Amino acid sequence: MNHNDRLVLIAAVIVGVLALVGIYWAGAPSHIPQKGEERKDRYVPYAATESQHTVEVFPFDPNTADSSQLLRLGLQPWQVRNIYRYRAKGGIYRKKEDFARLYGLTVKDYRRLEPYIRISPDYLPAASLFGRESGANNKERLSHNKAGLFPDKRGLSDKNDLLTDENVLLSKKNYPVKIKEGEHVVLNTADTAMLRRVPGIGNYFAKEIARYGRRLGGYVNVDQLDEIDQFPQSAKKYFVIAQAAPRKLNVNKLTLEQLRRHPYINYYQAKAITDYRRLYGPIKSLKDLRLSTDFTDADIRRLEPYVEY
Repeated sequence: MNHNDRLVLIAAVIVGVLALVGIYWAGAPSHIPQKGEERKDRYVPYAATESQHTVEVFPFDPNTADSSQLLRLGLQPWQVRNIYRYRAKGGIYRKKEDFARLYGLTVKDYRRLEPYIRISPDYLPAASLFGRESGANNKERLSHNKAGLFPDKRGLSDKNDLLTDENVLLSKKNYPVKIKEGEHVVLNTADTAMLRRVPGIGNYFAKEIARYGRRLGGYVNVDQLDEIDQFPQSAKKYFVIAQAAPRKLNVNKLTLEQLRRHPYINYYQAKAITDYRRLYGPIKSLKDLRLSTDFTDADIRRLEPYVEY
């Protein structure tokens, strides 16, 4: 094969490759759908056709709530199906913590729903009906009934009264009586038992309110509850501040580590305070820190009630 023949062969190969590339690009779609983007030339998958529900919270019993209620609470359809299967096999949610075992339920979701879970006393173990009744009174009533001191009808009535009283006791223990619209709780003096009486506040948020209040050194404004993750806004109207007296931080004496323990002072702000003291002497006002890039006007305003000089 001479030189000219080789050139012709090479040219033919190049033309063939270019032709194949042209055919490929001519047949490729002009637009490739991105992840999550709907393809207009195909059917919509089943998962995308499921109705969208507005997520809201309300009191519910996981033993009796229907699918529409569970979906409104923000549960996924497959989680609702798991609840139905569990109940169909005889499964019972006897306490709030049992609902936390639902597959796929996150800690965040459980904390959001926990204040609204209401387990009917009907689903408690039957033995609990007799565990709290005074042994002497119970035995006395039963012995009197056996001895014929009470007519049968009266004896049955007494037993029913015992069961009713027991249900009331159980209900009061599990579900504290909530305060009414227009009533208020003093934020800085209420203990966790009192905090749980606020509508929308359960064990988790009661503990978080108390814990965050200790870290702050006391609340000075009800809006500080917004700094608690996922705090229910509907509960804020039940709280008031009475004679706020927050614990003070002496910004001229505390060390960097002591300063940064406060929720309103991060590491860089604590360092800015100690650096200012080292370079310029005692701080006379938080306004002295305005030249620091680590403090904004909003930072200074919210920290002001908690410092002394």
